[in-house]
Amino acid sequence: MQKTNTKNEDIIIVGAGLAGSEAAFQCAQRGLKVSLFEMRNENPESLTPAHKTSLCAELVCSNSFRNSNPTTSAVGILQREMIACNSLIMKHAENNRLPAGSALAVDRNKFAASVNEEISKHPLINLQRKKIDDLPKNIPTIIATGPLTDSILASKIQKLTQQNNLAFFDAIAPLVYYESLDHSLLWKQSRYNKSFINNENLNNAEKENNVENDGDYINVPLDKNQYYEFINNIKNAETHPIHTWEKNTPYFEGCLPIEVMAERGVETLRFGPMKPVGLKNPNDENSRHNLYAVVQLRRDDQQGRLWNIVGFQTKMTYKEQIKILKTLPGFKNVEFARLGGLHRNTFVNAPQILNKFLTIKNQPNIKLAGQIVGVEGYLESAAIGLLAAIFAAQEILNQKNIMPPIQCALGALMTHVSGERKNKLSTKIPEYQPMNINFGLLPNLVENQTQKKEKIRGKEKKARLAEVAEKHFAQWQAEINTSA
Repeated sequence: MQKTNTKNEDIIIVGAGLAGSEAAFQCAQRGLKVSLFEMRNENPESLTPAHKTSLCAELVCSNSFRNSNPTTSAVGILQREMIACNSLIMKHAENNRLPAGSALAVDRNKFAASVNEEISKHPLINLQRKKIDDLPKNIPTIIATGPLTDSILASKIQKLTQQNNLAFFDAIAPLVYYESLDHSLLWKQSRYNKSFINNENLNNAEKENNVENDGDYINVPLDKNQYYEFINNIKNAETHPIHTWEKNTPYFEGCLPIEVMAERGVETLRFGPMKPVGLKNPNDENSRHNLYAVVQLRRDDQQGRLWNIVGFQTKMTYKEQIKILKTLPGFKNVEFARLGGLHRNTFVNAPQILNKFLTIKNQPNIKLAGQIVGVEGYLESAAIGLLAAIFAAQEILNQKNIMPPIQCALGALMTHVSGERKNKLSTKIPEYQPMNINFGLLPNLVENQTQKKEKIRGKEKKARLAEVAEKHFAQWQAEINTSA
């Protein structure tokens, strides 16, 4: 159903990050006139502490949308569902894909530039480079300002919702220049040789650029002594000070700084981002015994000049980062394109202030979307933007709001945000914290009740959950298409 009228806009969207860009596109594709406001412009003073450009959908922390395989990852299921919903973000992620094994990594600059171009040229989207300090009162609005919401607007949201904004720390990993590494001490390989360069969907340019690659990751080997010395250096490193008012702010568990992981136990990193499984060092015949830990680097741009140190988010001072990372094999003369950092993210207590269609309970014309509602990750942020747009369009077009079922990834994510998943064995409501999509959010498989209970575990269970999710998602999509 297409809606036409003479108004300047049918809906206002504040924030042109991943959630806001996705929301604007979804609304426009449904025939709504969209005013999309973004405070970042060509003036450097308009940028946040994490942003470097004024482009829509800029990726500031990582270039990875994570695992693309729906049979082994809930993230892959979410990607599949978003593609079926004609997701703007997923389209441009695929168009700007980089080699990263089974992960969907993108060239960050080209990705943002291509999203920015499509948003700017869309006939129903009016992209305005303007800071919004107040909340619109009489027109449908989606606030998608992200975890770095401007303080003035954040205070207005806080006052409107009568809730304190929660907060957590998020960390950024360093980037290094490829040519500054000593590749004689390193090797390229994806874990278990699962390389994206073997993907049949790789275009000709990517095949040409990667013809000499043996894998999508650069691997830095550490023996036992090197590993323990490295961990000791991290534990004794100087870190950026935390202000008194920030001392009770937690870290997001899915993006912990390496020094925090090291404090939890000397082996924590070796069973986390530095695990040596699925790899064999061709430079060492005895690597099965000598490879005690490994640091991996993942390409950050299409040209292969910039490489991200995977999982190495840090709050160490710049001086300490340079000193400690240069002790790694092959890093003696390394040059950094960016050092790691730490920033404070904010989000609201969504189960208390939002209804299940993302509307602020005491302000029926305003919805929230993206990381500000308490989801973590670029993909999840875009997914909530997509859903907010679908819900808003249904309301504007006088259609029935239809919630995606919990059995699919979009529905499971919304169940987390709405707080409908409660522990029936306890009256205590758990503290609301940011969440990535994961299999734990999907309901358990229905077991065979006519015979003995069916025990399904591991890969088989994930594959079955993916089948169930696909079936229920298709039913939901058919239902909303019928009601349009």
